[in-house]
This record gives sequence, C-alpha cells and structure tokens, in this order.
Amino acid sequence: MCSKISAGLLYRGTMQCNTDRRNHLANRKGEALHVADYPALAEFRFLLRRFLAFSEEAALAAGLSPQQQQALSDLKGMPDGKRATVGDLAARLHTRHHSTVGLVDRLVKAKLLRRQTDTSDARRVTLVLTTAGERMLANLSAANRRELQ
Repeated sequence: MCSKISAGLLYRGTMQCNTDRRNHLANRKGEALHVADYPALAEFRFLLRRFLAFSEEAALAAGLSPQQQQALSDLKGMPDGKRATVGDLAARLHTRHHSTVGLVDRLVKAKLLRRQTDTSDARRVTLVLTTAGERMLANLSAANRRELQ
C-alpha cells in the first residue's frame, strides 16, 4: 500500500497510489492488515483530520459553526438534486432529529436556509438554501477546494 496520500486525493474521494497494489485493502476482505498498511491508513487519517480542522476554522471565521457549514454542504450536495427534509439531513449528519431541528432553526434565523412545503405533498417540508446560504457555501467550498489542491 502506498504510504503517501495527498490532500487532493482525499478531495477526489479515493486513495490512489501509483503501484500495482492500488486496491490492496479493498480486495482483502476479512484478512488481517499487513504492517505496510498501517502507515497508509495513519496518513489518510492525518490528512482527513487536517482538512477537517481547516474546514472548521474557515466556517468559524465566516461566522458559522462547523455543523452549520456541514448542513449547508449536505443539503446542496443531495443526490440527484433531491430536496431534503430535516430527517434526511439528520441521517446525513448522523445526528438526532431534534438536534437537527435546532440546527435548521438557527440556519433559518440567519437567513441561510428556508423551509418550503412540498408542492406534491403538503405534509412534507423540505429545506432550501437561500441566496445568502448559497453564497456563503460557495465561498467556504472554494476555500476547502483550494486547501485540498
């Protein structure tokens, strides 16, 4: 396993190495790790923690909590342009529903997010980024992308 993993590779969502052992970990289901695997995993975790720390600091500097930034990012990045509910967002953030309601309330109060009744099902309320929320997320995401490159 390649022990050097760049932050840019994290951005692309993969740990690609220029060796013929590229899929070494993925292909060894249920097998013990080799000694050489541990440095690669440690490096990946290190780079991930470094990126998360950068992202959290950028969010705080912009006046958002890291959780608020993650919520905006997750809502914008929903698969197939799906509009998320509070329950959907809670699942993506791995938080309890009532905690996510509080997070959404704060984002709505900050005018970064709005609740919208689904036109096809009035019982369903979806979450939509406002123009200010889109702008805030675009700035933070651009900074995150620059950090990863």
